[in-house]
Amino acid sequence: MAATPEELARAFCSTYFTMFDTNRAGLAALYAEQALLTFEGSTHCGRDIIIAKLTSLPFQVVRHEVTTLDCQLTQTGLLIFVIGQLKADQDQIMGFSQCFHIIQQGESFYITNDLFRLSLHHS
Repeated sequence: MAATPEELARAFCSTYFTMFDTNRAGLAALYAEQALLTFEGSTHCGRDIIIAKLTSLPFQVVRHEVTTLDCQLTQTGLLIFVIGQLKADQDQIMGFSQCFHIIQQGESFYITNDLFRLSLHHS
């Protein structure tokens, strides 16, 4: 029996955030070669550039917790929107939102688009 879009989205996010928290360099296996990442308003194009950005983030330990997850089928894949919390090193827990567009190639799914933003309130 085929997985539902929600089951695929949950499985993908579980894999992504576990890998981010334990082996950021390993995320290269999840990004398409020409993927785009917008991280806190800064755009990075290409798998190698994205992984360089993610592995250069200035924390040693991070833990993501997904609070909500929504998804929609697109003409070419699956759009996933995540709201959650993360804790990096000794920092306070912070909210975040992240949106992925993933496509299937063979039996695997790859990120083509990734948007990330901390949920900070500015006065």
